[in-house]
Amino acid sequence: MKILLSSHFFHPSVGGIEEVSYNLAHKFFQLGHEVKVITRTKTKSNIEFPFEIIRRPTPFQLIHLTRWCDVFFHNNISLKTAWPLLFIRKPWVVAHHTWIARMNGRINLRDRIKQWICKYATNISISKVMSKHLRVPSIIIGNPYRNQVFKLDPTAKREQDLVFLGRLVWDKGVDLLLDALFILKTRGITPRLTIIGNGPEQASLEQQCARLELNNQVNFCGTHTAENLAAMLNSHKIIVIPSRWQEPFGLVALEGIACGCVAIGAECGGLPDAIGSGGILFPYGETEPLAQAIETLLGNESMQAQYRQAAAEHLSQYTSIEVAKKYLKVLKKVAQ
Repeated sequence: MKILLSSHFFHPSVGGIEEVSYNLAHKFFQLGHEVKVITRTKTKSNIEFPFEIIRRPTPFQLIHLTRWCDVFFHNNISLKTAWPLLFIRKPWVVAHHTWIARMNGRINLRDRIKQWICKYATNISISKVMSKHLRVPSIIIGNPYRNQVFKLDPTAKREQDLVFLGRLVWDKGVDLLLDALFILKTRGITPRLTIIGNGPEQASLEQQCARLELNNQVNFCGTHTAENLAAMLNSHKIIVIPSRWQEPFGLVALEGIACGCVAIGAECGGLPDAIGSGGILFPYGETEPLAQAIETLLGNESMQAQYRQAAAEHLSQYTSIEVAKKYLKVLKKVAQ
């Protein structure tokens, strides 16, 4: 089967959609299919890929590639690459990774067009909440994580307490986590927190740490990826995902759980799907319940062990190969 995969962002760009597209393209190829990736990411990668990547394709290239493929797969819908389907009828599959709306929830003309044309595609949602958001029927397939990279290291010393992984933006709720640490500090509980990632809110978060006198507990260590990131996660007991935003899924939860962290996540969006039996939830946006969850989990190693033991079955449905097989089942059915 000839699969044309459209991913607005792709490697070496870093993010959730890039990670999923990278995983799926590799697994499709390994399972014996021809794959070509089109992307708006201009920067070339220093990695050699076993499939062709066409960066910022011209209109002529898009038409040629659409004619070439057996199925056109959009890993997130993009009007910039979907337009050849107006003239060339090809089976079309769209995986929805985020809301078809603006960040403030408003829906503009572009969003309305996307919602309307989805009825001509076979649609896949990455979580239950995403499926409810769409105005068309969809098949629910959760996101894959790189289980070859993010895995339990039995030799690792799990001596660190808390870790946050993600962009340092308001939506991710790092300030809520710092407020929760301050609450715990007033109770004489002082866990250490590692913050992995960067972003525009880093300066204000560092100021918040200084104001709350948390500098001795919090370490901002920048962006880390792949094996280095997995090693860092393996040294921590708990991964905290305090998002304010309704996360469509929450891939970082899977990566942390796979590396032996117990997850504490906001009860919103697709995070309950991603965390599953690998951790606990707290009411999103509320610092006192978050502080209580951290206190309860940190103080009970047997509870941590129970969550780690239960995580294996949960993780098995999100391995790269299992998710790729689910996608291929849909792609084959549509192509036929």
